[in-house]
Amino acid sequence: MNTFRVACAHDCPDGCSLLAHVKEGRIVRVEGDPGNPFTDGFACAKVNRDADLVNSTSRLERPLKRMGAKGSGQFTPISWDEALDTITERWTAIIAKHGPLALLGYAYSAHQGQVNRGLLNGFFHALGSSRLLAGTVCDTCCETAWNMTVGPVAGPDPETVADSDLIVAWSADLMATNVHFWTKVEKARKKGVKVIAIDPRRHKVAERSDWHVQVRVGSDAALALGVMHCMVRDGMYDKDYVAKNTVGFDALCRKVLPDFPPERVAGIAGVPAGDVLRLAKMFGASKKTFLRMGEGMTRNVHGGQAMRAVAVIPGLNGSYGRRGGGAFLYGMAAFDFNYDAIRKPSGPAQTRMINHLRLGEELLTRNDPPIKALFIAANNPAVTCPDTNKLRRALAREDLFTVVHDPFMTRTARYADIVLPAALYLESEDFYRSYGSYYMQYAPAAAKPRGEARSNYSIARELAKRMGLKDAVFQKSPQELVGELFKGAGPLFQSFVGIDLSDKGPIRIEQPDHQVFKTPSGKLEIYSETLASQGLDPLPNWAPEEPEIHHGKQLPLRLLTAPGYFLAHTTFEGVDDLRRREGQPFCVLHPRDAAQRMLKQGDKVRLFNSRGQVGLLLCISDETLAGVVLVPGQRDDTDAVSGTVNMLCSDRFSDMGEGATYQSTWLEVEAWQEVQPAAGSPSLRDGAELTSQLS
Repeated sequence: MNTFRVACAHDCPDGCSLLAHVKEGRIVRVEGDPGNPFTDGFACAKVNRDADLVNSTSRLERPLKRMGAKGSGQFTPISWDEALDTITERWTAIIAKHGPLALLGYAYSAHQGQVNRGLLNGFFHALGSSRLLAGTVCDTCCETAWNMTVGPVAGPDPETVADSDLIVAWSADLMATNVHFWTKVEKARKKGVKVIAIDPRRHKVAERSDWHVQVRVGSDAALALGVMHCMVRDGMYDKDYVAKNTVGFDALCRKVLPDFPPERVAGIAGVPAGDVLRLAKMFGASKKTFLRMGEGMTRNVHGGQAMRAVAVIPGLNGSYGRRGGGAFLYGMAAFDFNYDAIRKPSGPAQTRMINHLRLGEELLTRNDPPIKALFIAANNPAVTCPDTNKLRRALAREDLFTVVHDPFMTRTARYADIVLPAALYLESEDFYRSYGSYYMQYAPAAAKPRGEARSNYSIARELAKRMGLKDAVFQKSPQELVGELFKGAGPLFQSFVGIDLSDKGPIRIEQPDHQVFKTPSGKLEIYSETLASQGLDPLPNWAPEEPEIHHGKQLPLRLLTAPGYFLAHTTFEGVDDLRRREGQPFCVLHPRDAAQRMLKQGDKVRLFNSRGQVGLLLCISDETLAGVVLVPGQRDDTDAVSGTVNMLCSDRFSDMGEGATYQSTWLEVEAWQEVQPAAGSPSLRDGAELTSQLS
C-alpha cells in the first residue's frame, strides 16, 4: 500500500489536504491529512467517497464521437488521434471562415488546480477566441459587492475564530459547504461564544446554533439595515472606529437607515421587531464579531446591495479592526500569484466576452460572428446554468461543433459532437490554493488516469501543438508552471521562487490581525463613488421584488435553492452511495402551502412557471417559511421525476457584477400528472429529451 499526500480539487472553500491510499495502482481509500491544521485530518462525507468516484463504473475511458441526434447520448468510441484530428480540422476551418471569435472554450471550477484549470484557459486566450466571463453563475455579484465595500482583498483568517466573541453565519450553511470551519465554530461555542445562523432555511447549522434568525428570501439587506438602524439609534456602535475607518456613515444615517425601523423590517423580512432589536444588541455588545457570509443572499436581482449591507455591520461595531473579528467571504485575494503567466501567455488583451449565465442566449443569438465551436471542461452547464431549457436548445444546434472533456457522460456531454475522457484530480499533478482558508499545496497524481483519460493539462499541450501555438508555457512541466506563478507574484510569495514544493505538504500564508481595506479611499466604503459613477445606488439599500407573471397571474411561491449534503451538484453523481444517501431529487414545501394545494408527503409534484416545469418528490416541512419552495442540490434529470430545477430560473442579471438571480424565481406547485399539457410552456422542448419522463 502506497500513500500520497494530495489536495482536494473540488469547488469547495475548505481546500482539504488529503491522504490517498493506493494498492496495486488503484486508489482504495481517501481520508483527511492531519498535516493541515485547518482541515484537521478529516474529509467531508462526499470526498470520503472519492475512491469510489475515481473507480466508478460510469467513468468514460475512451474518446467518443456522436452518432445520433444531439442530446440522445448515442456515441461510438474513436481513437485519440481521430478525436484530436477532428477537433483541429473543424476549428481550423471555422477560424479560417469566421475568425477565432467564433470559438468559445473554457475550463471552469470542477477542477480547482491552478495548472489544469489555468493552462487550458491559457490555450484559448492565446488562440484569440471568445472568452467566458466565468463565475456569473456563482460569485461575480457577491465578489463585486465585496470589492465595492471592502476592496479586492481577503477577509480575516478563519482560524482566528478561536478569538471571537460572537460568530454569525449569514446565508452560509457551513455543514454543507464549509464543514472544517464549522468544527472550529463548534469549539468556540463550547467555550461560551454565541453562534447565530441567519438564513431562510432551518438547515443543520441553524439547528445547532444558539439562535436561528429565519429571514425571508431576498430580504437580507432589509434585516441588515434594520439592525444598523437600532445600533445607531441606541448608540450601540464604535464611534471612533467608524469615524476613522469608514466613508459614508453620515449619508447612510440620513438617507437610508430612517426607512428601516424594526417594525417595518419585521414586515419585510418576517423577523419580529423584537428580534431585530435583539440582534442589534448582540452585534452592538460584540467587539470581535466573526461574520461568515455566503453567496446565497446575492443570487437575486438586488443581491449586491444585500452583500454590501451585511458587510457594513462589522464596521459599525469595530470588529474589522480586531483579531477574531471582521467579515469573511473569500480568501483567494491573499494569493496574489502571477496567474497571467499560465492563463494569458499571449493573445489579444481585449476580446469578446460571453457571460456564463447567458450562455444559452449567446449561443442562440450572437452573430458578430456567431459562435460555431464550443469546448467545455470541468463544467456541466446543461444542468447548472439558469434557463436550462434555453441552453439545451442552443446546444442542440447542428451547426455548433461542441467538444466536452469530462470524466462522465453528463447532461452537457450528451449534446457534444466529441466527448473526451477526463482524468480526475487524484489522477493529475497540480498546485492548489484554498479560497476558504490560507493554505496552498502541491499535489502529485496518486494514480494513473482511468483507461485512456487525459488531464486538462495534457489536452492543452496537445491542442496547442496541433493549432501551432509556440508559447513556452505549453512546453513546461506542472512544476515549472507553478514556478511561473511565483515569478512576479506579491511580496508574500517571492520567497517561493525556485523552491520545489512537491514534497512540502500544506503551506500556511500568514494574514494580518485586522482588516486591510483596498477601496479607492483605503477605508470601508459605505458610500461608493464607484457605484455612483456607474449609475447605481452608492449606499446599501433594499427594494422589493415583484412576483413573476404566468398566464396573467402572479406566481405565489418563491424558489430557494441550496446545496445538498451529499450531492451539492452533479460532480458526485458517479458515486452510487452518495446518490442513495441524498435520495431522489425533492422539494420542500411548508405545511400551510401543501395543505392549500391538497398535497401530501411523498407526492410527485410539478413545479412550473413560464420557462418550464420540473417534476420532484414532495417533502412537507416547516424548515422553510410559507411561500417558499426549497430545492436542495443541482441534480441531473436522471433521478428526478422530470427535469432539473434551473429550468425554472431566468438568465437576468443581478444589480451588480452581472451575476445569476436563481433566488428571484417565482413558481407554482401542483400534483404531477402522468401526462402534462405543454400549453403555456413552449420552452419545455429539450433536444431529444421529453419533459414528461417519469420515474
